[in-house]
Amino acid sequence: MSARVLIVDDILPNVKLLEAKLTSEYYDVISATSGEEALTKVVAEAPDIVLLDVMMPGMDGFEVCERIKKNPDVAHIPVVMVTALTDTQDRVRGLESGADDFLSKPVNDTALMARVRSLVRLKMTVDEWRVRENTASQLGVAPGRSNVMDEPVERARVLVVEDQEFEIDKIDTTLRKDDDRITAVTNGADAMAVASRDEFDLMIVSLDLRDEDGLRLCSHLRSSDRTRSIPILMVAEEEDMPRIAHGLEIGAHDYILRPVDRNELLARCRTQVRRRRFQNRLRSNYEFSLSMALTDALTGLYNRRYLEVHLAKLLLKNQSSRKSLGILMLDIDHFKKVNDTYGHDVGDSVLREYARRLVDSVRSFDLVARLGGEEFVVILPDVTERRAKFIAERLRTEIAGMPFKCNVPEGQLDITTSIGGALIGEAGHSPADVIKRADEQLYEAKRNGRNCVFFEDVGKLDPAEFVQEGRPMIID
Repeated sequence: MSARVLIVDDILPNVKLLEAKLTSEYYDVISATSGEEALTKVVAEAPDIVLLDVMMPGMDGFEVCERIKKNPDVAHIPVVMVTALTDTQDRVRGLESGADDFLSKPVNDTALMARVRSLVRLKMTVDEWRVRENTASQLGVAPGRSNVMDEPVERARVLVVEDQEFEIDKIDTTLRKDDDRITAVTNGADAMAVASRDEFDLMIVSLDLRDEDGLRLCSHLRSSDRTRSIPILMVAEEEDMPRIAHGLEIGAHDYILRPVDRNELLARCRTQVRRRRFQNRLRSNYEFSLSMALTDALTGLYNRRYLEVHLAKLLLKNQSSRKSLGILMLDIDHFKKVNDTYGHDVGDSVLREYARRLVDSVRSFDLVARLGGEEFVVILPDVTERRAKFIAERLRTEIAGMPFKCNVPEGQLDITTSIGGALIGEAGHSPADVIKRADEQLYEAKRNGRNCVFFEDVGKLDPAEFVQEGRPMIID
């Protein structure tokens, strides 16, 4: 996963050490040696995460973090304080100032890399919702900028999975300070049953349950549609760090080590509840504001009006983030024949099923839109050329690989699609230009027999390059 990391430390050897570790994992690293420089670079460079030292002359890390979190343009950027301070009060102060984590030097490399990857993944999701909120605001159908730090943290609904009674009591009495509502269970089966029935803002899971693997429970919670977006706070021993790192990799959001400090527990829970509510609000505001104004009534996809505004925002973001954007133009082959032969009701059912397959075959933060008729567009933010090709070929296979069930004498129709693709770099482009580039490739796909993918500067893709063991390769 590509990401830009800002390292803030006034001691150059510390910067170089972290830079070497991160660049070896293919991160793009920038640095600042003072608080003022850090604040400037956070705005100018748009990093995906900030690794922030606390003990700096002039403006210390606590103040830097507080000022980052007060700016609604950058408050969503994760901040990890990396410092020699080990006192619990300092750790809690850092979390209360808005930091997402507080790592003590010398830094455990496993924990650091897992933390960076986990927070970058979370930021990518929030980034997409913020871009969409901004798009809706520009269209006059949603409120303006919002700040994660403005979200309330009280009265959260918390599921606790712990089989030690005294630990349950400690968590319960600690979270009562925020009037949180606690549901405690002692095993994974009960946790899954309760989570499938009730709504929660946070799940606290012990990794060292007596009779089962708490990490496996975290995996089950992450794979369930009902619970995959609920933050997980793991509780573990210090020697469990490799398992904690694995937990962060599979989607847990945070962890706390035993013996659990009450103030740190409260601070970490507040961070997760605040982030959860911020993301939920972005999603609900966006969906409510745009459901009618900017979606296609037949398929439920975004319409041309939304696509053009949103694409302009993504292209502008591309220039600052220096990442690539994929754009795919798709057309249902011989769709006019379907309408002429079977009528528009059958044609409409084909369009709805086609749209569903597109949405099910792309990433959650990709965008699928209907331009009109049988023409569709898929936008792939932050994507490599190789991945864009994989996704395009996977879309073609998903359409052609299984007949469309519909109200025709045969009961189903064989449908195929032609796809044109282009990869857009950081240079300035207009939405019309990039759509035209992908459309030109779509024309080539149709001209060369249909049911194929053409990519700019590449030509027709060979499906054999994108199949593994007889099925399209999954590259998410």
